[in-house]
Amino acid sequence: MTENPYNTGLDRTPANHQPLTPLGFLERAASVFPDHTAIVHGDLRRNYAEFYARSRALASALAERGMGRGDTVSAMLANTPAMLESHYGVPMCGAVLHSINTRLDAAIIAFQLDHAMAKIVIVDREFAPLMSEALALAKVTPQVILYDDPEYTGPGAMEGAEDYEAFVASGDPEFAWLMPEDEWDAISINYTSGTTGDPKGVVSHHRGAYLLAQGNALTTSMGKHSVYLWTLPMFHCNGWCFPWTLSAIIGTHVCLRQVRSEPIWRALAEEGVTHLCGAPIVMSLIESAPAEEKRELDRRVQFFTAAAPPPESLLASMDAAGFDVTHLYGLTETYGPAVVNEWHGDWSALPAAEQARLKARQGVRYLPLEQLDVLDPDTMQPVPRDGETMGEVMFRGNVVMKGYFRNAEATQKALSGGWFHSGDLGVVHPDGYIQLKDRSKDIIISGGENISSIEVEEALYRHPAVAVAAVVAMPHEKWGETPCAFVELNAGQELDEATLRTWCREHLASYKVPGKIVFETIPRTSTGKIQKFVLRQRVPDLVM
Repeated sequence: MTENPYNTGLDRTPANHQPLTPLGFLERAASVFPDHTAIVHGDLRRNYAEFYARSRALASALAERGMGRGDTVSAMLANTPAMLESHYGVPMCGAVLHSINTRLDAAIIAFQLDHAMAKIVIVDREFAPLMSEALALAKVTPQVILYDDPEYTGPGAMEGAEDYEAFVASGDPEFAWLMPEDEWDAISINYTSGTTGDPKGVVSHHRGAYLLAQGNALTTSMGKHSVYLWTLPMFHCNGWCFPWTLSAIIGTHVCLRQVRSEPIWRALAEEGVTHLCGAPIVMSLIESAPAEEKRELDRRVQFFTAAAPPPESLLASMDAAGFDVTHLYGLTETYGPAVVNEWHGDWSALPAAEQARLKARQGVRYLPLEQLDVLDPDTMQPVPRDGETMGEVMFRGNVVMKGYFRNAEATQKALSGGWFHSGDLGVVHPDGYIQLKDRSKDIIISGGENISSIEVEEALYRHPAVAVAAVVAMPHEKWGETPCAFVELNAGQELDEATLRTWCREHLASYKVPGKIVFETIPRTSTGKIQKFVLRQRVPDLVM
């Protein structure tokens, strides 16, 4: 094999090769725009010079406590300045950030702390009782740092915990923070839901975080000094990497401790918010707010959603209120969103129903994702681009996780064949846009025919009285399985099962019509995802 002449004498050196990391975004923002507002939280205003200095001080204090490369620092925090500082300060000392879902129970938190081998825990005072319960169950005995958010006035304390502000003050604001030795080094670990077994620890690296953070800015058209409202939990996939994105574009974080309509509308109007992310339930919260809470906006606001496709009526209401809604798709294993429904200008002239159909598609790959496809999982060949043939959605590229921490078997399975297997079933339309049809475990097989639970849910969502719908499989004596629908109605609406089944017959093939419809409040995770595993547990009590 002939040696490549362009490699001869042209070596990597510190002058021409540095590991990619999003930590440098904050350093640049602080050096170029030190006085620009970085964080807004209630009455607090903190500029980039202060944000950077506090993050370095946090890193210094952690290093003084022995934290270094490969150590885990867990954080159980709301969307607060401390959580933003943790996204920089923890990896700045070489450690790995483990963000904990604040809605989990003590046993699951204890499992995560043990599995991640947490050495320090930073916890919000509100969650102190839950963390105390978890630590009583855990094998690890991490040092506890207690964050007292001035926006929280409720109870909560932990005996022996060190105060967060005192901890940061003990550090050096000019600390010479550590670049990763290799951009493949872990920057964070986030745990999957664990609905089918123990949660899996998804390990993300500096390179992927750097690329996805920049990809966010490019994909969402975030201009310099954009203002981002934190309705998406930062514990969810590191807030889809937006804690790092905002430093890249020298933007402003508007923290929101609780997702409620009044503070959302107030921030939209008073803080000049330009972008926010969230599940459709957040859109419903915004749209259904009392008239006295809503404000007239002097700009279009970009809203990015990544759960079930919003119903046509909700999209229309959001548009009228001044929001442009874009559908994203991704997983914890892809650092958050890695697929975007790129909107074509001429689509805006189409009828509303056709626009809603197009918006329901997940779309095409993010710029930093190298490959996205729908493959037959048995042959690993692409499915036909006909919008009908289902396969498994698979990803390949630099924004795919390193793997699952301390779980080689699951890692090998998830990355087999050189692709990340998402477990999501979908189709590819002739224009190359993918559309999810189901999770592989959610497909309903009735009389040998596959029924997409998403297709049935979309039909239910078209009814103006339906606010939330979730469909799971129900055993059927003759057909094996039939759809069972759980439905939550819009406020003030009334609807009975017979009427809604008639509606479904008008929009679905007969074998896809739910055999049972249950009207009740649908359980969701803290990020707005419907907990179908809880609904499946309800099915045996409903079998016809």
